[in-house]
Amino acid sequence: MMTAPRGRGNVKWWGTCASGAGCHGPCDSKRSLAPILNDPTYPIKTIRRGDVLTVEWQRFNHPGGFVRLSMVPFSDSDSWSAFNSAAVQKFSCYESNCGPDDPNDSFFGPMNGPGDGICSTTFQIPADLEDGKVTLQWVWYGGGVYYGQPEAGFGEYYTCTDYELQGGSDLVPKSAIGEQRLWQGGDASNPGTDVCKYWSSNRIGDCSFGDQSPPNPTDDDLLSQSLEPCSRAGSFVGRAAEVEGSWKTKRSGRGVRSDAYVKSMGFNNSASV
Repeated sequence: MMTAPRGRGNVKWWGTCASGAGCHGPCDSKRSLAPILNDPTYPIKTIRRGDVLTVEWQRFNHPGGFVRLSMVPFSDSDSWSAFNSAAVQKFSCYESNCGPDDPNDSFFGPMNGPGDGICSTTFQIPADLEDGKVTLQWVWYGGGVYYGQPEAGFGEYYTCTDYELQGGSDLVPKSAIGEQRLWQGGDASNPGTDVCKYWSSNRIGDCSFGDQSPPNPTDDDLLSQSLEPCSRAGSFVGRAAEVEGSWKTKRSGRGVRSDAYVKSMGFNNSASV
């Protein structure tokens, strides 16, 4: 989960929002349950257009994948399409400024060992957002090594946090900004490069598990509480598909399936998805 700034949280899933557990975003809790509306002790932070935020998350002993940051008006924060169509989106490797504690531990594969360090990137507040409450969405997708299985990839995780936006740089119409997909490559396995290591898919929506939830979760069986893994095709190397701009057939308003995902799931062609 995103650890700084503080997320909305999710009581049902102990603060996390894992698609494999049946929490399908776009935030870790609905807008109506957001602490900024319901918790009088919630520290409401005021930001300005043009401010640069530092966003952090713990590696939590898992390698690989991508993080996307997107910001929309608070009133739109229950909408996947709003986050997906935001004028400015920032993509980075999940292992940005972090990595395994022991780079030589290859039990789960090269650079796949445990480590709980702080990963981070930055996000500049877009100039097209009007004053008022706004929501920052954090999405992790393409992570790997599910329950010690080096070939298995994770589904998506979501966190949101809410701010009060007041002033800053001049307000600019979205049409004048255009579509900006900002990219930060290079991770623990590929330092100084323009790529990231990832599992399953490099595109948001491929590993969201649709509207599924685990059919028979039990307290004494953690594996029963998840739909994971998304695939068992091992790891890939590349950039986020949204940055590459190569699109396949649309699916459910959440995105489209990437070439790597189609291959890993054994589909014959794009018509299969």
